Amino acid sequence: MNLFSRALDRFCYKHPRFGIPNLMRWVVIGNIVVYLLAMMDRSGTFLGLLYFSPSLILRGQIWRLVTFLFVPIFGNLFFTAISLYFYYFIGATLEREWGTAKFTLFYLFGIGFNVAAGLLSGFLTGNSMVGLSAQYLNLSMFFAFASLFPNMQVLLFFILPIKIKWLAWVDALYFALQIIMISPAIYKILPVIALLNYFLFFGGEILGFFRSGRNRYGYSRKSVRFRSAAKAAKENKGYLHKCAVCGKTDTEYPDMEFRYCSKCNGYYCYCKDHINNHVHIQ
Repeated sequence: MNLFSRALDRFCYKHPRFGIPNLMRWVVIGNIVVYLLAMMDRSGTFLGLLYFSPSLILRGQIWRLVTFLFVPIFGNLFFTAISLYFYYFIGATLEREWGTAKFTLFYLFGIGFNVAAGLLSGFLTGNSMVGLSAQYLNLSMFFAFASLFPNMQVLLFFILPIKIKWLAWVDALYFALQIIMISPAIYKILPVIALLNYFLFFGGEILGFFRSGRNRYGYSRKSVRFRSAAKAAKENKGYLHKCAVCGKTDTEYPDMEFRYCSKCNGYYCYCKDHINNHVHIQ
């Protein structure tokens, strides 16, 4: 996992222009357009051209490898609108946090895993129309969001305040129920494969969390060492944080945000411009 993370960060550093800016905006816009057109097409012909179908893909309708992403979960209009807004919010936030390159790779890996699972399920069951959608991919994207911002508070249905980490547990319960209840058994691979994308990007951090442990104040031992290193820098050098890439300090730029990188081998601090755009020091 750590090897993959280092290779991923190195790729994003060397190819900063890779990716699709505002990717989730285009995904959501596509869902809205398909929803409106489907409402006007009562025959279902339009949606029939977009669904994921292994047999039709093999006959040359390769656009189905992508268009299934834009087929929304039809239901109550309010629920659909809330879901699309929420997916846009977490996708845009992840892109700001990671950078366009890393977020695009996360989504592309998720698409690839889902397509592979859909093709396998279709071939093994002989079902020409597999119920593949972006639902599980978007829900796994929420796990990524919850891992980065567990204590962020949102208003559920714009009314009830709730922390993201509790919604993540509800999401996990939904995945567990889907895995248990889906039939035939081969279709259980669809939610499982979506989780693979999350563990591919966060597996190293999860393993590191259990290996490092927590102290009685709730901080990991490595976090405590980060705080000690920052305090020592303040006492000896006159600043608390200094970017290891550009050299900016919190004394010179008091409004700049600085963070320590947990993947670098040592206590290396970076400004907000380089925390997601540097080669990890090993």
